Amino acid sequence: MPELLAFAAVAGVLIVTPGPDMALVTRNTVALGRRAGLETSLGVCAGVLVHGGAAALGLSAIVRSSATAFTVLKLAGAAYLIWLGAQALWRAHRGVEPPVATGPDRRLVASSPFRQGLLSNVLNPKLAVFFLTLLPQFIDPHASAATRSLLLAAVYSGLCIVWLCTFTVLMSRMREALQSPRVARIVERVTGSVLVLVGLRVAVDRR
Repeated sequence: MPELLAFAAVAGVLIVTPGPDMALVTRNTVALGRRAGLETSLGVCAGVLVHGGAAALGLSAIVRSSATAFTVLKLAGAAYLIWLGAQALWRAHRGVEPPVATGPDRRLVASSPFRQGLLSNVLNPKLAVFFLTLLPQFIDPHASAATRSLLLAAVYSGLCIVWLCTFTVLMSRMREALQSPRVARIVERVTGSVLVLVGLRVAVDRR
C-alpha cells in the first residue's frame, strides 16, 4: 500500500503538468465542445493503458532496446502531433470555424477526438520508456511483476481520467467566452503551436 500511494503521488504530479495531452484536450473542448473533450481524455487514458499493458507483457522493452523501433515510433508520433498542430494553425490563419457536428453527423468531423487522444499517446515512445523505468521502482520483488504493472498502469490511467475530465468540464464552462471568432483563433494558434513544437521536440529528442 505505501508503494501504491507513493506511485499515485508521483503520477499525480506528472499528470497535471501541462503537455501535449492538455493542449489537445483544450483544443478539442473549445473547438468541438465538452463531449469531444471528454472523448479526447478517454482516448489519452486508453493510450496509457496500452503502454501499461505493453510494459507488463515486456513488449515495451523492445522499443527501449531497439534503436530502430524507437526511432520509427518516435517519428510517427512526432508527425502526428505536428499534423494536428498544423491543422489548428491553418484554421486560425484562414479564419475557418472548427468543424462542429452532433449525433450521427459527428463522424463527418475530420478525425475522431477519441482516436486523436489514443494515437497521440500510443505513438509516444517516451511513454513506453517512462513505464519501463518508473513502474519497477514501485513493484515488490516478491510480487507478480506483470500483475503489479497492470495495477499501477490502471491507477495512472484512473488519475489521468479524473484530471483530464475535470479539466475538460472547466474548459467547457469557459467555452462560451472563448467562442468569439477572435478568441477561438487565439486558442487554435496557441494549442496548435504547442502541438507542433512538442512534435518537433519529440522528433529531435534522443532516448
